Amino acid sequence: MFNSKSKSSFDAAPGNASTMIGAGTTITGDMESNGDIRIDGTLKGNLKGKAKIIIGADGVVEGDIEGMQADIMGHVTGTIKVQELLFLHGKTQVNGDIYAGKLQVEPTAVFNGNCHMGANIVELKKEVASAINQ
Repeated sequence: MFNSKSKSSFDAAPGNASTMIGAGTTITGDMESNGDIRIDGTLKGNLKGKAKIIIGADGVVEGDIEGMQADIMGHVTGTIKVQELLFLHGKTQVNGDIYAGKLQVEPTAVFNGNCHMGANIVELKKEVASAINQ
């Protein structure tokens, strides 16, 4: 994957590169990604992505998440702002407000906070786009 001369799905297009934060890794500080990002470790800070954000079953985010789409399977403490589909899988635990175009929640997921969908998301799209482009 790293320093490899052969092409993989991770190097298909430079603008669509994927990033993975592995289990056992803790990052303190804000992160931004132009491509897909998956977190199986711990992020203590805010996360902004222009593509899909995945928080794995062992993933922990202590901060706000902003992006186009998100699949959450781990723990999030903070506000989640997703322009398109936010999917809360399995044993997800979210403590914070959600702003999403569409929301899908499995019965075993736990969500504590306020949820804003539909017409309110139009203003969110403008805010997220301007924040990502800065």
